[in-house]
Amino acid sequence: MPTDNPIDGPATRAEAVIKQVMTDMAGSDHRAVVVDSPPGAGKSTLVVRAAGELVAGGERVMIVAQTNNQVDDLIRRLTQAHPGIPLGRLSGSEYQPTSEVSDICTSKLTLKDLSAFRIVVGTSAKWAVVDGDSFGWAILDEAYQMRSDKLLQIVGRFDRGLFVGDPGQLDPFTITESERWTGLPHDPTKNGVGVMLQHNPHTPVHSLPVSWRLPASASPVVQEAFYPLTEFTSGTEEGARSLRFRARSLGATALDETLEMAAATGWAFHELPRRHVPRTDGETIRSAADLATRLLDRGTTGHCEHAPDGRELRAGDIAIGVAHRDQADLVRAALRRSRNPEARSITVDNANRLQGREYEVMVVVHPLSGRRDATSFHLESGRLCVLTSRHRQACIVVGRAGIVDLLDSHPSTEPIHLSVPAKFPDGWQANQVVMGHLTRHRVGA
Repeated sequence: MPTDNPIDGPATRAEAVIKQVMTDMAGSDHRAVVVDSPPGAGKSTLVVRAAGELVAGGERVMIVAQTNNQVDDLIRRLTQAHPGIPLGRLSGSEYQPTSEVSDICTSKLTLKDLSAFRIVVGTSAKWAVVDGDSFGWAILDEAYQMRSDKLLQIVGRFDRGLFVGDPGQLDPFTITESERWTGLPHDPTKNGVGVMLQHNPHTPVHSLPVSWRLPASASPVVQEAFYPLTEFTSGTEEGARSLRFRARSLGATALDETLEMAAATGWAFHELPRRHVPRTDGETIRSAADLATRLLDRGTTGHCEHAPDGRELRAGDIAIGVAHRDQADLVRAALRRSRNPEARSITVDNANRLQGREYEVMVVVHPLSGRRDATSFHLESGRLCVLTSRHRQACIVVGRAGIVDLLDSHPSTEPIHLSVPAKFPDGWQANQVVMGHLTRHRVGA
């Protein structure tokens, strides 16, 4: 059960920080307020609450997200929390709303058509290309994933902003070669929050102190590896969540040993034999698919504060995370070949697309598995952070032996640029911390 008490429980500490945020927003001393949120700390809940309080105070609010899926999710949450506030969705011409979204909000292409709505939600890309009204307040969700050039395009549309995001996850993505701007003050590929804070150093920055997603087995290692400058704890005590299997082990296989390790400790490292392989290595792909399928075959039940009597995990409770899209395609193909038809509904995606989502169990193909070198892409701390922080119950990592040796023989060699602050956490160090933890939960295949 949650470790809550009237004095120093997680809910009390989280509420104290949120009240500080609301106090800063209510005052007139700052044009911006920043809220850093570790995984599952209630970022979207804060966005929804802040929007409601601003509207109650007479403001008209624009909400900026980074993807259409994030916009749709916020609309669902806003409707549930504030059913009396009509919502407008700023949409692109190619966007086709789902029936669920179209039933609860109005989607239009221009701000003029949404002038009657107190809350207007849209992607940063869409906000950057529309003309029309300005707003007293903007709430920018997933703000650390927003490029500074996007922020510059919309910043004139609002007077004050609430920037909410996770500083430990993936940086803004661009397919353009960006070395030409490295170290320059107008580098458009920097995240919007960092640039805003550089120019407004007195902006208040708050950190949400509790992860309601991560179990007690995960929050310490995730905090140490990816948030070394921020302290947060799990919202549940050790043992408050657990996995149990209706069916016994289907034979003395490494797959079942891995599942038993994950159920007992919240972590497992399914280690395949050492070998240099392409990223589309069939054995690694099959192992990830088989582990996820075996969770369904064994009738896995999750017990937690929301389901103390247990709830059987379905395909929607499980996800397989990879670094590359071609890996995801191969995992989906392996799941389609499974004898369990439900396995085909298991979520499979790369880290960029899994960002912001939550599952009971994550199966992760380690980005460095089977590699000869450790490139900056595969060492990116945000990528591993996303993959290892989506779960409420357990995280199972699949990889070949030799990752630790690869890290030891390829220390960080990224060039140091003038006028570029050192990034924390360093990807090489974050990977070392995670592998140091996983080696204690290793099961040899």
